[in-house]
Amino acid sequence: MRKHTLVNYVLLSSIALFLLIQAAPLVCAQYGSTSQRTSPMYDPTTETTVSEVVAEVREVAGSRGWHGIHLQLKTSDEVLDVHIGPSWFLAQKKFEIAKGDQVEVTGSKLRLDNVKTLIARTIKKGDTELTLRNRQGIPAWSGGQRR
Repeated sequence: MRKHTLVNYVLLSSIALFLLIQAAPLVCAQYGSTSQRTSPMYDPTTETTVSEVVAEVREVAGSRGWHGIHLQLKTSDEVLDVHIGPSWFLAQKKFEIAKGDQVEVTGSKLRLDNVKTLIARTIKKGDTELTLRNRQGIPAWSGGQRR
């Protein structure tokens, strides 16, 4: 009796695994694989590049205890709140930004809480360029994966 239970368990487990493997491509096609998805706030179709002098650098506390760097750039026709990334990531990459620095930022332009915002994908200061997100907006500090 015991032998039949083990055989049945192995057989049922094998069938379940086979069905999961068969269903995986359908799930990926419906929801997209990690490499095809974008970050929830990042829209590649709104990507733009802005080259301006930094008017303000702010460290913003996040809800999970992290601190993020935001820049304020004043263009000829608007003020942009630029979301750069976690302060620890910039420190790790030895990338410093200060008020008065000339920067070139490429990112997704949108409105957050009725504020004109740019979610930065890359930032360039002088000859140094830092990639913050991939082309789908997935942050570099997340290891290129969605969490």
